[in-house]
This record gives sequence, structure tokens and C-alpha cells, in this order.
Amino acid sequence: MSTRHIYQSGIIGNCAYIAHVQKDTNISWLCLPAFDSSFVFGSKLDKKAGGEFSILPDGKYTSEQRYLPNTNVLETTITNDEGAYKVTDFAPRFRQYGRYFKPLMLIRKVEKLSGMPRVRMRCYPVTDYGRKRLARHRGSNHIEFSGGTDIMRLTTNAPVSHFFERGTLVLYDTIYLVLTYGEPLEAPLENTVEHFLLQTINYWQRWIKHTNISNLYQDAVIRSALALKIHQYEDTGAIIAASTTSLPEYPGSGRNWDYRYCWLRDSYYVLSSLLRLGHFEEMELYAKFLANISANEPGKFQPLYSITGKKKLEEEELSNLSGYMDNQPVRIGNQAYEHIQNDVYGQMLLTLLPLYTDSRFVAAERSHSVSWLESLVTKIEQTIDEKDAGIWEFRNFANHHCYTNLFQWAGSNAAAVIARKLGDRQLEKRAQRLTSTAAKYIEACYDPSRKVYTHAVGKTPLDASTLQLIVMNYLDPSSQKAKDHLAALEKELRGETGLFYRYLHADDFGKPKSTFLICAFWYIEALASVGRLDDAIETFENLLGYANHLLLFSEDVDAANGDQWGNFPQAYSHVGLINAVSCIATKLDKPRFLV
Repeated sequence: MSTRHIYQSGIIGNCAYIAHVQKDTNISWLCLPAFDSSFVFGSKLDKKAGGEFSILPDGKYTSEQRYLPNTNVLETTITNDEGAYKVTDFAPRFRQYGRYFKPLMLIRKVEKLSGMPRVRMRCYPVTDYGRKRLARHRGSNHIEFSGGTDIMRLTTNAPVSHFFERGTLVLYDTIYLVLTYGEPLEAPLENTVEHFLLQTINYWQRWIKHTNISNLYQDAVIRSALALKIHQYEDTGAIIAASTTSLPEYPGSGRNWDYRYCWLRDSYYVLSSLLRLGHFEEMELYAKFLANISANEPGKFQPLYSITGKKKLEEEELSNLSGYMDNQPVRIGNQAYEHIQNDVYGQMLLTLLPLYTDSRFVAAERSHSVSWLESLVTKIEQTIDEKDAGIWEFRNFANHHCYTNLFQWAGSNAAAVIARKLGDRQLEKRAQRLTSTAAKYIEACYDPSRKVYTHAVGKTPLDASTLQLIVMNYLDPSSQKAKDHLAALEKELRGETGLFYRYLHADDFGKPKSTFLICAFWYIEALASVGRLDDAIETFENLLGYANHLLLFSEDVDAANGDQWGNFPQAYSHVGLINAVSCIATKLDKPRFLV
């Protein structure tokens, strides 16, 4: 049996919340009423203070997990000497009355498969990040939990007394458990659950049928697409980097960050991948989120905002929680909101570009004005000569980062294209001038002796983010300069089996010890772009081995032993997978059936 550290959980969600379901059936992470609220179950960060919602037998057992095909509906099968049973977990989501039904409702269906299994069901939600366990009150067919920001209720056909006693319950018939936040379930239990389950399965399977994917690695691409979809907070359109906080980049690193916010950069990558898959609704929602940000942001844009557009995300360390595997600190909030990261304006322009260049969008679907486009160009003009914290959010120093200038270059190009479409010649010329200025900064990063672009002007360290010079066609992928740049990066930053370090120079916390998965997927894109398709395919297939049992990827991987670390699952990593497969498929001369 593998001794690697792998996150033993899957996720369910409905674009209103995300829950993590462990292989032991416990809901180890669930924040309500929103992605960035306090957890109501948080044993990921503290097994005692984090509460519990589990359905387990006594003694030894084995567990298997799988998703129902092409859905975000998760099945966990538990087997021991007494028998076997299956727990089906899902978050209801489907069309109803002309809109999406996505309640704050977690549904668990427990079915006997064989024998006479006995289970112990425990439900102990908490509030205020584990500082307080909710009070429990018996009802006729439910338990009510009070003391949090709103009432929660567990409605069930199991004996309510079971949840207040220590004994096990013989699983004769199917048990239904419906946990609601705010609004209780006021409908027939069994029929409602079965109806919601069928409708939710149908919704996800239809969504996947409307997904454009090649025949390459379809299982991995489908799982990544489904994971990305539920990271969008549909109420506002914001897309979070991950649903968790403070899962360390590697043990003892102190690099424990809260990722439950919307990074403008990350969202660009997410939406570009969803657009490749043919999903436009998500991009339109996000464009509206950006429009609201712009309308309320007279000055510089922050790198990240809350899912409702809140600006102030003060960082706080929670001393009451032991942390994931005793890794502290546990942080909520993220000080990076104070950083200067000037790539964001280019990424916003790139996000808008398809709305103006893709004929499948009509003018009425553009929620942005010409003045907004002009304001983004103006912000690049105001910041293009400024040093910033860069993509990796260095906290104590600033540079002219190659990556930042690349997105100023790409964003200005996008602005020029949009301005041409709009017939605004003056704006087009302004954007073209910015493209030239950004290119001068990029070229100032070039080291001719090593034939490589460094991470910043006047600096010698290398940075995997400069792989994007090839992927985004700043460097002609067929040129020797692109091939030399790629060779220099892989010589210094490539780990075992294609894993890639972001950089190896010291930052605010010392030298990084884990590789960053998005960089490995960028590496695959670069390999495919320069024509090294066999290397790209071999590297991709190696990377698939670093997913967990459900094809979910973390943020970081230890190159020495393949351990998963960092917040999980990481939207960035799944974006990288989708884009890497798309790039390989585009470059192949003829279809290949790879699974």
C-alpha cells in the first residue's frame, strides 16, 4: 500500500457551497453560508475543534470512493465483516422555474449493499472557526442546531435519538440525511431526496455533454472541468482559487494561505480553460463580477477580492486550531490584497477579449462600456513603469517582473484588437504603444549568455512563470530562442518526472521545497508548443500519477516522494491540466486515442 501523503477526499458542490467528503465518510470541510464563511465542519484543520459528520461502523473497515460518471455526485462504499453500505453525497443543483436551484443543502443517502452492517452516525457542527459547538435540539424527525449565524437542521428518517446516544444502528433500510442552513426542508423526505438526486445527476451529465473536449485523456479533463465549475460562486460570478485555507505548501513551511477568494489572475486562467471547453455562461458571469469591481475601484485594482467584491481581507491567525497535521499557523484573510500586482489589468483585458471577438456573443451580452476598456488601458499606462510583487506575491521586495510585463504586453494587444473592433483608432494607438513598452521590459530580462529570460529586470534567478513567454506566443514557439529558453528552464527548475519548481531562489520564507503543479502543466504546454510532443505526452502521463484517487489535484507536490500538499483541490492545477491537454490535442497531426 502506498505511503504517499494524498488528500483522501472528494468534493461536492453546487456553485453556492463546496463540501469535502473524506474516504471515512466524514465531512471534513464545509463553509456556510458562503465559500469564505466560517466552517461548520472543519476537521481538516483540527480534529477536535472542527466538528464531525460521519457514518462509520465500529472497528476495521475498507473504503472506496468514486464519482457517478460525469457528475459531482460522490459515492463512498464502506465494507467490514458485518456487511457493506454506500453513502451517496451531493449538493442539489438543477434548473427549476427558469433559474438554477442551488440551496444550502447537503444531502446524504445511506444504502445497505450486503449483510447487516451497523453504523454510528455523528453530526456535530461548529461555528466561529471551531471556537463554539452548536447547541442541538431534538425535533420529531430532525435535529436543530443553534448558536451560529443562522439555524441549521438535520432532517432524517433515522431515529433522532441515535444522534444523542453512543450506540450503533443496524442498517436495515435506506437512511436519508438532509442538512440545511437557514431554511429547513419542508417537503416529503424520501421522495424529495430521490427527485433532487435524479435531477442533479441529469444536470451534471447534460453539462458535460455540452463540453467540447478532444478524445485525449477525457476522464481527467471531465473531472477537472467539473471541479472548476463548482469553484464559481454563482451569486456574484466570482471564482475562488480553492475552497480551503491553511493547507501547507509543505510540512513546517509556514506557507499556509487562505485561498477562498477571487484572484483576478487565477480567474483568467479558469475562464480561458472553460471557454476552450465551450462553456460561455461562466465567463459572462465573471465579466459582470469584474464590471462591479471596476465600478467600485477608482484606484489600483487589488490582486484579489472576496467573492462579493469586498476589498479588505485582513489576515488573522487562529490560535485555537492545531492546523492540518499540526501545521500552523491557520490563517483566514490574505494580506496579498495589499500587494501591487500589475499583471491584473492585462488579464482582465484578455478575459474580455472573447466577448468582442467571438461572434457567438452579441453586443447586448457585453456588460462593459468603452469607458471601462479605456480605464483598463489607462491603468496599464499608469503602472507599466512600476515595480510590483509579481505572480508569486513576494511580500518584502518588488521588481520589474517578466511575467507582469508579459501580461501587460498581452493585455495591450487585446485592447488594441477590441479598439479596432470598436473603430476607436486613438485607443488602438495607445494600446499599441503600451505593447512596445512592455516588450522592452521583457527584453531587459533576457540573459544572452545563458540564452534565457530571467524572472525580473536585472536579476539572475529563473522563474517557471516565464514559460508563458512561449505559451502566449511572445516568443515564436518554432524559434531557437524559445527552444533555448525552455531548455534553460527545465535544466534548472525541472524535478523528477516533469514536476516543476516555481523558482529556487530564497523568498520571504526561505527557499521553496515543493513543486507547483500549474508550472508542470505550463511546461507541458511549452513542450507541445515547440514541437516536443512525445516529451509533452510522457510528462503529462507522469503527472496524472500525482492526482488522488478521484483525479483531483492539490497545489503542490513534493518532488522527492510525490506527496500532495497545499490547498486542495486547486483550481489552478485543474486549469493547467485542461489547457495542457488542449495544447497537445491542437499540436497533434492526427487524432490519438489516449486515456
